[in-house]
Amino acid sequence: DKLLNSDRLPSGVASTFISPDGERTFGTYLGAAAFLRAEELTLDMFKGYAYLFIEGYLVQDHEMILHAIELAKEAGLQICLDLEFFSLLINKYVDIVFANEEEAKAFTGKKPEEALGVIAKKCSIAIVKVGASGSYIRKGTEEIKVSAIPVQKVVDTTGAGDYFASGFLYGLTCGYSLDKCAKIGSILSGNVIQVIGTTMPQERW
Repeated sequence: DKLLNSDRLPSGVASTFISPDGERTFGTYLGAAAFLRAEELTLDMFKGYAYLFIEGYLVQDHEMILHAIELAKEAGLQICLDLEFFSLLINKYVDIVFANEEEAKAFTGKKPEEALGVIAKKCSIAIVKVGASGSYIRKGTEEIKVSAIPVQKVVDTTGAGDYFASGFLYGLTCGYSLDKCAKIGSILSGNVIQVIGTTMPQERW
């Protein structure tokens, strides 16, 4: 009876350890999420949404992720992938790929601009983030580079990629240009790295 909606299962917790240069390491307890099974997913769970965003904490459960992708596709969602790359998923299902410089190099063996071209051939929109240098975006034959916002002091990089992706996807849902989508993502990620943790105070918003 270990179902995801059981009130006896604890919520997950990610403890973040921040080094003096603002980089972070996670110690993760999955909690209730570890008990989620493919057969518990239903088509109705995905209706009314535009995007399915996949990150890495449950990525080892391939059956569940594939089933989630199939249901999301059936419901008309576009699939977005961050953190780790799986050629099968990108080639067969994924429409939008977010990667940082290290991930892009690990996946393609190439530097950011070249990696962007390789990834873009496998999906609809490819985004390679290069930290303080901004981001490269390619969709078909359209390719742009967007600068990061100026940041005096990086306090904690936790959440930077998630905020960038959320800002970028928000822009897409509004029908904005790739340039404007990336600028929104850059503003959000550039601000969250100036605070500890992933919650920005209201005055920063």
